[in-house]
Amino acid sequence: MRVRALAFRILNQLRHDRRTLALMLVAPVFLLTLVYFILADTVPVVNVAVINAPAGFEDRLEEQNVRGLRYSESEARRALEQGEVIATISISGGKSTIEVDGSNPTKAKVALAALEQAKMSAVLSRPDLKSEVNYVYGQEDLPSFDNFGATLIGFIIFFFVFLVSGISFLQERTSGTLEKLLSTPVRRWEIVVGYVLGFGLFTILQSFLISWYCVYVLKVMMIGSFALILLITLLTAMIALTLGILASTLANNEFQMIQFIPLIIVPQVFFSGLFDLPAGMQVVGYAMPLYYIADALTAVMIKGSGFAVIAGDLGIILACSVLFIILNTLLLKKYRRI
Repeated sequence: MRVRALAFRILNQLRHDRRTLALMLVAPVFLLTLVYFILADTVPVVNVAVINAPAGFEDRLEEQNVRGLRYSESEARRALEQGEVIATISISGGKSTIEVDGSNPTKAKVALAALEQAKMSAVLSRPDLKSEVNYVYGQEDLPSFDNFGATLIGFIIFFFVFLVSGISFLQERTSGTLEKLLSTPVRRWEIVVGYVLGFGLFTILQSFLISWYCVYVLKVMMIGSFALILLITLLTAMIALTLGILASTLANNEFQMIQFIPLIIVPQVFFSGLFDLPAGMQVVGYAMPLYYIADALTAVMIKGSGFAVIAGDLGIILACSVLFIILNTLLLKKYRRI
C-alpha cells in the first residue's frame, strides 16, 4: 500500500509539472527530428574552383559528386579564402596547380580524389599530367581534433558558463537574496551588470586556462594570434553568462534549469559547423550564437585570420549579449515586490 501511494504521488507530481513532461516527451522527439533532418540523406556539398581547365572537366567532377565552378585566378583565390570552395585547380602546360583548404579534412580529401580522377580522365588526354598540391589552410592529414578543436573550445566555455551562471543566479532568487536586493534603491540594470562583472572575473580565468591548455598542452593547431583567441573566448563567456541568467528567470528550481540544456545548448552544436547541413537548414545556424563563436575561432586558429575578418562575428556576439542584458533587466521587474 505504501509503495502504491508513493507511486501515485510521483505520478500526480509529474502530471502537474508540465515542464518535466515536456522534457521527457517533447524534447526527445524534437532532438531526434532535428538529427534526422541534419544527417538523413545528407551529401556534403563540395565546391571546387576550376581555372584554365579543358571543356568537360566540370562534368568529370560531377561524376565524383563534386561541383566544378569556373573562376578567374583572382576570383578563385577569393572564393577559397571566403570558404565558398574547398579547392582550386589551375592547368597550364604540363602541370596542374591545386590549392586546398585543409581546415575541413573530409571535404579536402573528397575534392583531391575527384580532381585526380578528372585529371586522369580521357577529357584531358594527359594521364601523365603532374600536380602540385598546396595547402592554403590547415595541412595534409590534419588530425580530427585539430579540425574540431576550435569549435570545442567555444562549446565547452559556452556550456559551463551557461550552466554555472544560470544555477547561481537561480539560487539567488530561491534563497531570497535577489528579492532583498530589489527592495533596496538599487536599479535592476545595476543588478544585472553587477552579476555579469562578478562572474566576468571568473570567466576571464576560465577562458585563459582553456585556451592556453588547448593550444600549448594539447597542441591544437593555432596559426593566428593567441590574444584574439582570448578575446573571442571572453565574448563567448559573456554571451553564455547573459543567456544563462536569462534562462534562470524562466526556471523555478535547479532541475528546471537543467531542462534548458537539450533545448538551448544541444541544438546549437548541430549548427556550429561540425556537421554538413542541407542548404535549407544552414540558415537556422545564423540564429545560433555558437555558430559565430565557432566561425571566429576557426578563422583565427586554422586560417590565421586577423581582427578585420572576425569583426562581424564578434559584433554579432556582443550585440546578442547586450540584448540578453536588456531582456534580463526587463524580466527582473516581476520579482520586485515594492
